[in-house]
Amino acid sequence: MSLDKIKVIAFDADDTLWENEPIFKSAIEAFCSLMAPYGAAEQCEQGLYAVQMKNLPLYGYGIKAFTLSLIEAAMTLSNHQVSQRTVSEIMDIGQFMLEADNPILPGVKQTLEALTQNYRLVMATKGDLLDQERKLIRSGLEGYFHHIEIMSNKFSSNYKKLVTHLDLAPDAFLMVGNSVKSDVLPVLDIGGHAVHIPFHTTWEHEHAEIPSAHAQFRSLNDISELLPLLGV
Repeated sequence: MSLDKIKVIAFDADDTLWENEPIFKSAIEAFCSLMAPYGAAEQCEQGLYAVQMKNLPLYGYGIKAFTLSLIEAAMTLSNHQVSQRTVSEIMDIGQFMLEADNPILPGVKQTLEALTQNYRLVMATKGDLLDQERKLIRSGLEGYFHHIEIMSNKFSSNYKKLVTHLDLAPDAFLMVGNSVKSDVLPVLDIGGHAVHIPFHTTWEHEHAEIPSAHAQFRSLNDISELLPLLGV
């Protein structure tokens, strides 16, 4: 994996720079506890996931979209018998998620600090604009980034637009993230470089097979390993 041409390094945000998925996991547990009178936890999780997948093209990603799916799933799982009180409690779950802390992951600040000396850094993430901006400001990491890109999705076409906007050749672009599906495969498709740094838990929708023996792909254990990889 030759990285001599890299000029811009882009980072996913959720579960790459800061924790995010554990908040969703806790929210799903709380939701299924509320739905316990209508079925087992496994049935609840499967029903919620089906609603989320149905709604993704309409609502997109993020906590507000997730909360709407929670309410719809509650209606479906209870055959519209769920009480107004329970709906209010579900909305409280969404509010709690929006206000929850997203701890910065180990090594992130030190790595960004070192890389910003030699590269333009970009945050490239998907989700709700207001929510992602709020998390970035609270993180204190905003000053490290030359550009912030909050995408509706992470397809090859989205990355192609980003690379064009940055006035780059694709092989001068390196994407770093925890999702093979969103942060690796579409970047490799356009001729860019990708580094996968797995998080201990990943949303089912983001699962994908890791590419084997791709010249422009590398998997690392944590973000601090980027520095020796890049010779910093």
